[in-house]
Amino acid sequence: MKKQKKSSAWMALPLYIFTIVFVICPLLYVVALSFATPNRGYGVTWKFTLDNYKNILEPVYLNTFVESLKLALTSTAAIVLIGYPFGYFMAKLPEHRKKKAHLLLTLPFWVNSLIRLYGWIIILQKKGLLNFVLMKLGLIKKPLAILYSYPAIVVGMIYVLLPFMIMSVYSSAEKLDWSYVEAARDLGASRGQAFFTVTLKLTLPGLLSGVILTFVPSMGLFFIADILGGNKIVLVGSLIQDQMTRGSNWPFAAALAVVMMVLTTVMIMIYRKVSNARELEGIG
Repeated sequence: MKKQKKSSAWMALPLYIFTIVFVICPLLYVVALSFATPNRGYGVTWKFTLDNYKNILEPVYLNTFVESLKLALTSTAAIVLIGYPFGYFMAKLPEHRKKKAHLLLTLPFWVNSLIRLYGWIIILQKKGLLNFVLMKLGLIKKPLAILYSYPAIVVGMIYVLLPFMIMSVYSSAEKLDWSYVEAARDLGASRGQAFFTVTLKLTLPGLLSGVILTFVPSMGLFFIADILGGNKIVLVGSLIQDQMTRGSNWPFAAALAVVMMVLTTVMIMIYRKVSNARELEGIG
């Protein structure tokens, strides 16, 4: 037994080294950098200050953070409304159709996301496919100016992040014991009541997992806002990039990154708490 434990420890050693060198150390460096003082020219002075976090509360930067939060909430809400039913009904498909659905869902990942987003430019521009179809159907008389607008960014966010929500809900719904739903129906519950009291509660961990995988990235995917929004909306990710390149204010960029990491950690803690509560209910 001791030999097996030693051998397993040695086998896990590269993983520990990798985690420490490429995960823990960079995170600690970012946190330490967020409390440093930026030089007027280039570089930083390792003098402790809270000004980097105070600057986030300035109207200009706070507005950027608020706009990113609004966009993330809007995108996530739309993704939940589209992705949850998709993942739910996908889990109820026959086995051979599940494989086809998996293939169609993962197919876009075979193409670079930037190329796919440029494809949306062709669709959303005034002389694009969407306006052509809408005008042919007689729904509009003039082309809609969708490209380089807020809705275009939301569409891009949904397109890029929707598969993560679908797969999260699917993995949770596939493990669902449908006998609980049937039991609720036998006891007189309607389809809606059975869904909200049984199905939704049991698939809630998958839903929250999808929210984490969509909400957090949507605050930092600045390339979507750049390509489809025409730089009209500045996200936190864009602000971090700007501070690291043009502004050369790495401590402030690190402070923004730390705030986003804290937000991510809080959401993961909520997800784990809800998941543990569901497991305890299942055990009980």
